[in-house]
Parts: sequence; structure tokens; C-alpha cells
Amino acid sequence: MATGVADRIRRRVERFHTERVAGEWGGRHILHGNTPAPGDVLVNSNDYLAVARDPRVTAAIRAALVGCDGGLLASGVFQHGDHPQIALESALAQHMRASAGILCQSGWDANVGLMQSIADSQTPVYVDHIAHMSLWHGAKVAGARVHPFRHNSIEHLRGRIRAHGPGIIAVDSIYSTNGSRCPLPEMCEVAEETASVLLVDESHSLGIDGPSGAGTVVALGLAERVPFRVVSLSKAFAGRAGFIATNNPEFVDYFKMESEPAVFSSTLLPHDIAGLGAALAVIRADDWRRRRLDEVSATLREAMTALGFDLENSASHIVSLQTGPDLRAMAIRDFLERRGIFGSVFCPPATSRHRTLIRFSMHANLTDVDVDRIIDSCADIRSVFGATRSAARETVGTTNSSHQTGEVIR
Repeated sequence: MATGVADRIRRRVERFHTERVAGEWGGRHILHGNTPAPGDVLVNSNDYLAVARDPRVTAAIRAALVGCDGGLLASGVFQHGDHPQIALESALAQHMRASAGILCQSGWDANVGLMQSIADSQTPVYVDHIAHMSLWHGAKVAGARVHPFRHNSIEHLRGRIRAHGPGIIAVDSIYSTNGSRCPLPEMCEVAEETASVLLVDESHSLGIDGPSGAGTVVALGLAERVPFRVVSLSKAFAGRAGFIATNNPEFVDYFKMESEPAVFSSTLLPHDIAGLGAALAVIRADDWRRRRLDEVSATLREAMTALGFDLENSASHIVSLQTGPDLRAMAIRDFLERRGIFGSVFCPPATSRHRTLIRFSMHANLTDVDVDRIIDSCADIRSVFGATRSAARETVGTTNSSHQTGEVIR
């Protein structure tokens, strides 16, 4: 008798609980750690500039909620004229030195919708092998063939393009798992020399880098050379939305009619728009947040490097302990939490197998004492567990991409 679909689904669920929870994780869910107590050091949030609770942001959200009449709950394509979302799109585009911009429901929807709108079966997509999964998924939705290249390897990317032709090059300005930075000037050169199109995800750099937090692309003077930038506003902007910056104003109406996430999802709510607008004002005004974030991040990176930890070229506010297999990661996570340090565990499918890590997301409200506690705890980890270095072989899919190709990059 043929196996029914419901049975196959049930087996998949059972396999997860048997193989991962009971097997690989020893009966505990890897992401379910302890509950922080008052006074603990929290480095497990993407609120890098600590704006989420700023009174200017919360007051704007509160006022919008009190005065809200429901708004237009429909696709953003129906918005025009002096609608607050259109005004915010213009303000964000101006902030990023772009000609125009589009607000989306999330960073995921922005990347998927953008890739679906610019790629197709005739356009190869070249993705850094640790770029965000939304880029991979967007290329898949577009029916494009994905060709991963070694992390930050310009020569490997050139070889891929020679083999498969001009296409879309997708990179992150700062990579979310290890905090390394993309060599963007060289990426621009490759794109221009090969008649390809460069797409840069600035989710972890907008608000952090550049004048008034305009992002890495602006900081490097590359705004006119990068046709598309995408941002998740759930990081430094502490909201729930995505944004696409483009150098072509005509792309806006095209996207809003062609991108499936844009067409088939309702747009942002009034309090979302108000909160993001207030966050933009705070980020532009408060340079001290960027200075402090840079200070605490540099202090931690230098100390952990001196302790012998492999930070995989982190040069940002994202600093990760490469812990290896899941059970070892759980033991180190528990060790940290007993000392009042709460980071974020990144495991498959967010990383490749046996490359689980604990990410410290530094933020502007950390005190010197907080940073010293993190460093002291890492020194204890080295004494008890050792300083683990990452594996030499790189598997395509450090952020899910192995589900796309299963390829090993050599």
C-alpha cells in the first residue's frame, strides 16, 4: 500500500525529534537555554545601536497606535502621493545616497522579492557561500541557477563567471555568522568588468557604518556603483521591515507590480512606519552610539584573538565563538550562561553541520565591566574547552546554502 502524505509528514517530524532533539542534542533543544537574570550581560539581540527603547522611538510608536484609524491594509502598490510610507521610503533612500527605495514587509521579503524581480532562468546568480539564505531562496524562486563562490574570494568568483557567464553577484557587506566584511571595491570591479550586476545586503551595516550610519557602501564611496542594496530593518533600526535601495527610480513601480511578496502581502502598519522614521532620526543624530559600538567591539575582538580564538576575520560588532559540534556548543553555551553571559547559538540550518557557533552581538549600551565579563568568561572557556578553530574545508551553505547545492567548495 502506498504511503500517504500525512504519514510522510509525520515521519519527518518524528525524525527531527528522534535524530536531532533526542540524538544530536541529548534530549534538550539546542536553542532553549537558561532565562537571563537582572544584571546578566545580553549580547543576543540585533539591536546593535540600542535604539529599541529610546524614548523618541517608543513615543512615536505610541502616538501612532493611539491615533491610528486602521490605515490602508493592502499591498503597497496602492500607496502614492503623500502617504507616510512613501515619505519614509524617500527618507531612507536619501539617507543611503540612493535615487529611490522600497519598503517591504521584512528583509527576507526584500531579498526574495528583489531576486525574483531581477533574476531568471537565463541569468546565473553568484552567491558568497555564507551569504544569507534569503538570497539563495530568491534565486530559487526566480528559477535561476546558483553558483556559490568561496567566501570573499575574488578569484574564485571570476572563475565562476568565466565558466557560466555574466550574472547577478550577491554578497553581504557584513556577514551575519562571523562578522567578516566583504571586499566591496573589488566586487564592484568584478561586476563592472564582467557586465554583471552587484547586489549588496547591508542588513548588518546600515546604521553602523558610514556618515550618520549611511552604510558600508556609502562609507566606501560606492553608492553609484552598486545598483541594488537590501536591508533588514530588524537590526540597527529595531523594527520589522525590509528596504531596497536602487539607483533607478523607475524600478520602484516595476517592483511593486512584479515582486510576489510585494503584491500578495499587506504593507506596513502606521506604527511600524512611525517607529522606523523615529529610529532613522535617532540613528542619524546619535553618533555616540556608533563610536561606542566600535569601541566595545574592537576591545572584544582584540582580547579574543589574543586568547587564541579564531574569529574568522571578524571586523565588526559581530564576534563569534566557533564551537564545532552541537553538543560542544551547548556545553559552552551553558558554561557562559552560568557566568551571566547570553549570546546566540547558530546551528544547522543556520550553519553547516559541525560548525555550530555562539555569536556575541555587541551593542552600544554595553559597559566596560560588561565587556570585561565576556572576556573573562572566554578566558575560562579556553582553559576548560580550548580555543576551537574552524574546519579547513568550507562547505557551501554556512547559512543554509547546502540545501541548495550540497556542493563542497575546494
